[in-house]
Amino acid sequence: MSAFVQSIRYEDRVLTILDQTRLPQEEHYEVITDLAQAVEAIKQLRVRGAPAISLFGGFVLVQEAYRFEAELSIYKQALLETSATLLATRPTAVNLRNVLDQLNPIIQDGTSVEEIRERLEKRTVALYDQDAQTSRQIGIHALELFQSGDRILTICNAGSIATAAYGTALAPFYIAKERGIELSVFASETRPLLQGARLTTWELQRAGIDVTLITDNMVAHTLKEKQIDAIIVGADRITRNGDTANKIGTFQLALLAQAFDIPFYVAAPLSTFDFSLVSGEAIEIEERDPQEVTAIQGVATAPAGVAVFNPAFDVTPHTLITGIITELGVITQPNEETIEQLTGLQPLG
Repeated sequence: MSAFVQSIRYEDRVLTILDQTRLPQEEHYEVITDLAQAVEAIKQLRVRGAPAISLFGGFVLVQEAYRFEAELSIYKQALLETSATLLATRPTAVNLRNVLDQLNPIIQDGTSVEEIRERLEKRTVALYDQDAQTSRQIGIHALELFQSGDRILTICNAGSIATAAYGTALAPFYIAKERGIELSVFASETRPLLQGARLTTWELQRAGIDVTLITDNMVAHTLKEKQIDAIIVGADRITRNGDTANKIGTFQLALLAQAFDIPFYVAAPLSTFDFSLVSGEAIEIEERDPQEVTAIQGVATAPAGVAVFNPAFDVTPHTLITGIITELGVITQPNEETIEQLTGLQPLG
């Protein structure tokens, strides 16, 4: 078993998160006690990563279910409002919605407060365990695409601290470590919030995995000079045709992979697919606080009042993706037909 970090812990009905905004300087764990604190933790990226946010949201709903007391109809309405509040925190990633869609019927169909509490808790714990297994399977399938000695580039953080265990894009490196296979990771820093620099390098270095940090504008030069064999990234939402939303900067990596004729892989669980959207044009892209761009850790790096465009994600067209790695296997040349073959997706209309 790899020495990965758990960013979410739920034990004896106590919910704790690793505050990822303090990394790499401090490994600090924060106990979540109420909904307002939980919402702030998501919005401020104390907890982040599409799978991790979805699991965290589930546990927050469980926590509120045990905290709140009322007559059954009022109780149900309050929990459904809590669910809606959680859903509104991050609009681009779909995993949170998919988890809440599984938990909301438990609330709606419950015949007593105690039944709702017990079923919500049992289901969320099961989803957490399932995500850990899903991440491992993604890593196993991804590792089949690489050879010992390969150099692989990634962006942002799609590791164990973004899921229940192993991660998605980083999962093959943990599996490789377990099996004694040598893989080298090149991590781009991921401006403006530096998730690659602060989180991915911290996580991989902590696990004893070979990792080299580069700035975002070094990618093309690095692909050429370091003879990178492939690029692998995570995802926050994948549409019916395979278009993929991920951390801003991913799209340009896909274009560079095409220019250098190397594979570009997306690693994501099936819970990241949004079959209600035909293509990436329909994905809502979250825009964040301009200060994330104009300052680093509170120190201004741009003149006051400058106009800022700060999208948190971009969309990579499916035509640039070599394969999407899921827990069921790899979807090569992803499009609506190949995705349907693996997932059983039913055609629209």
